[in-house]
Amino acid sequence: MSNLAEVATDVATQQADIVADGLGLMAFGMGTVFVFLIILIFATNIMSFLVNKYFPEAPAAPAKPAQAPGQGVDPQLLKVLAAAVKEHRARQK
Repeated sequence: MSNLAEVATDVATQQADIVADGLGLMAFGMGTVFVFLIILIFATNIMSFLVNKYFPEAPAAPAKPAQAPGQGVDPQLLKVLAAAVKEHRARQK
């Protein structure tokens, strides 16, 4: 009977060792990912700084003045649009 107790104790010890190894491996993996993400954050910030320093954005072009309604619009297009609106409204009734 003592052999059976020793085997059970050995199995429990082995399982505890396997669980401890698994937890250690998990902590190592999570730590590695955490360190990588921190390095990635710093690298992204440095790249952003360098791009803004050496390649600044061009100043915005002044806005074009608004055209008065009807200027530059084809009269044929206006007639077609008016007819389309009129037909749409007639179908809605």
